Amino acid sequence: MKILVVGSGGREHAISWRLAKSGQVDEVICVPGNGGTINEAKCRNINPEDCDYAQGLAGNDAVAQVASFEQVDFAVIGPEDPLCAGIADQLWSVGIPTVGAKSAGAALEGSKDLAKAFMKKYGVAAAASESFTNQALAEEYIKKHGAPIVIKADGLAAGKGVVVAPTVEVALKAVKDFMQDGKLGEAGAKLVIEDYLQGVEISVLAAVSVTKELTQKGKSCIIPFVPARDHKRLNDGAKGPNTGGMGAVAPLSDVSDETMAQFNKDILEPTLKGLEAEGFDYRGFIFFGVMLCKDGPKLLEYNVRLGDPETQAVLPLMDFDFADLCKAIIDEKQTGALKDFSSNMKWKKGFVCAPVAVSGGYPNAYAKGKEITLKKGGENTKVFIAGGQQKNGKLVTSGGRVLAVSAFGSTFDEAFKTAYSAMADVSFDGMFYRKDIGLPGAAESGEL
Repeated sequence: MKILVVGSGGREHAISWRLAKSGQVDEVICVPGNGGTINEAKCRNINPEDCDYAQGLAGNDAVAQVASFEQVDFAVIGPEDPLCAGIADQLWSVGIPTVGAKSAGAALEGSKDLAKAFMKKYGVAAAASESFTNQALAEEYIKKHGAPIVIKADGLAAGKGVVVAPTVEVALKAVKDFMQDGKLGEAGAKLVIEDYLQGVEISVLAAVSVTKELTQKGKSCIIPFVPARDHKRLNDGAKGPNTGGMGAVAPLSDVSDETMAQFNKDILEPTLKGLEAEGFDYRGFIFFGVMLCKDGPKLLEYNVRLGDPETQAVLPLMDFDFADLCKAIIDEKQTGALKDFSSNMKWKKGFVCAPVAVSGGYPNAYAKGKEITLKKGGENTKVFIAGGQQKNGKLVTSGGRVLAVSAFGSTFDEAFKTAYSAMADVSFDGMFYRKDIGLPGAAESGEL
């Protein structure tokens, strides 16, 4: 079986690695892949720009051409941008089954305004909010509401479109930055302004298989994975600026079965009801960003793909064939395969800690092209490359978040010690990483 994976980050390295571990998989085509996937067993990087058969094509068109030429059995889409741009629709139209929401469902991440309207319509537990396209009205609302308050750009903004404002002045500056100064382009032309929630954040990744036909059969479903936690602040103790993620842990000892049952009742089940009612063809993954509040879990956002770096912590815990899961999600014969497969989704008894190493200066300006030195990891560790490429036979930095070191342990303490021991064997000029991923006090919270 040949599978195509779209994307170039650490999440896509983890997806490709996990697929390649399946005995059913002969080859994973990584488009374009990175400096980690290029050396991964059974994996082959393809940049469409280098292919004669894809000349003159770009974006989703180029990916579809590669998928067709390589005659892949199915595709797995990593990032949100191609999903929102309709890559799943396009691949299905040329006969390539695809793990990834079609564009209508992908809009739940592509537009925060649409997502909030969806939450309200189907009774998903979430913060109260209002949307604005007029700067003066947005500013008036903030002054009347007061702070703390949360300002979100409506469109995709690469993780830079959310400001948790502790004061009215900070909130008004965010509105000016987004709407007047256009710092996020069109993504900030509309804003969602929502109530501030106090609590601790978690991430719940899940597999989704929803179509009109499955809904008619009572077979549409969302199957959650073990809960995880991302650490977005740059510095220890959840201090400093927001980043794309400085590390993740899974599962979470502070999340009870009762909490997950309430999450299912108040967030997951209404979401499934909404996907069914809207008639979406949503066969892929969904990410629930959740705040655990005193009165129960509240949804912060939907992402329509696996999280990064949560994927690097969750996938090593899978005690089942990831390729089988992907085939069940696609469910070409529309039989309810994912719902049936859910009983096979067993998880290893243990923990994964996955700290991330970043380039010096990140999340602001940083240098590229620094040689990365890695030592061969132990049996329970895996280095997932994110911002790294092969150049002249060497692995060099090419992004802000460079890599994650994922380590498994039977206890969290064992996973933590193993991860940081392995991180000590990684080096590149300017390398920086947090030293507290998963420790008490390191979690993202709604406390200002």
